[in-house]
Amino acid sequence: MDVGERTHRLTAVRREEERVTPLELFFDLVFVLALTQCTTLMAADPTWGGLARGLLVLAVLWWSWVGYAWLTSVVDPEEGAVRIAIFAAMAAFLVAALSVPNAFGEDALIFACAYAIVRSAQIWLFTIASREEPELRRSVIGLAASTAIGVTLLICASFTDGWLQGAIWSLALLLDLGGPYVFGSTGWQLMPGHFAERHGLIIIIALGESIVAIGVGANTGLDAGVIVAAVLGIAIAAALWWLYFDVVVWLAERRLSEATPGREQNELARDAYSYLHFPMVAGIVLLALGLKKTFLHVDDPLDTVPAIALVGGVAVYLLAHVGFRWRLVHTFSRQRFVAAAVALALYPLARELPALVTLALAAALLCMLIAYEVLRFAERRASVRRMAHGHE
Repeated sequence: MDVGERTHRLTAVRREEERVTPLELFFDLVFVLALTQCTTLMAADPTWGGLARGLLVLAVLWWSWVGYAWLTSVVDPEEGAVRIAIFAAMAAFLVAALSVPNAFGEDALIFACAYAIVRSAQIWLFTIASREEPELRRSVIGLAASTAIGVTLLICASFTDGWLQGAIWSLALLLDLGGPYVFGSTGWQLMPGHFAERHGLIIIIALGESIVAIGVGANTGLDAGVIVAAVLGIAIAAALWWLYFDVVVWLAERRLSEATPGREQNELARDAYSYLHFPMVAGIVLLALGLKKTFLHVDDPLDTVPAIALVGGVAVYLLAHVGFRWRLVHTFSRQRFVAAAVALALYPLARELPALVTLALAAALLCMLIAYEVLRFAERRASVRRMAHGHE
């Protein structure tokens, strides 16, 4: 095979199937470690500063994952040299994840360089995919520009510390995330079913982090309090799963599929999935932090940051759902907004009551929300689920 044939092969490898491939699931396993490392970073420094640093790192890693969700909705990751490039990106992503605990310290430059490699591989593969498509190529050039700015700022931030370092990180993240707004969305392409499924799977992966937090916390020793806390933790994780996968996931995928390909569909995917799924994932990671601290002393009240992480994580997750629904169908989920407000209102109690009681209250709140929605929207829910499973 000569050079021209190899170029044609790379250019022609386009995604044809909606289903997520095994290689994409394999790639996402690295994100599991990234989530765990972000929780570890915040748990090691349970202060407001530590919380902010953990969320900044999480946002940067999330944006790199989002890039590959868009990429593999255009390029078939299982074909040709693309597979090798994905493996290389996984290795760089792994290095970035390993450096998370010291991403604001001695490993700051390592994190920035590993992140640069992850994003560069994405841009390179997009460039190959856009050789014969001018509109996609223009979008890729814009993405490359915003990525270069973000990466450069992160490298500069690695030579600073304190508030200046945090400020540069924030600016880098803002400019990188803002790139799709500045450079437009017309040229992007995606497969709606694949794109929605990929984001649904990452929610499951994030929920897995909350279960890992339960397992890590339970290592302190099993007694009645720890066992009850573990059961309540699973109940909360299951409730968060239910709130997304019972109905929402089907409605969202259908709405994305019905959107006009091009600008409308791309902007809907960008806002509802690339942006609004981040607070869902962040909420789950904050919950994992709260769970991890709960198991240390189930009979004592939570400290300030773990308390806000536990109840605030639930609230952030629910508020993200409110925004998700509004962006998709322009309707307001009052019950989820109220539940988020109630979750935040639990914070003063979390500072006074045993952590186990706070966990029970959070679980009860989510179970009541689910019961209300199942009863209040029974007919609509049944209709959506029938359509989702291919029944008349």
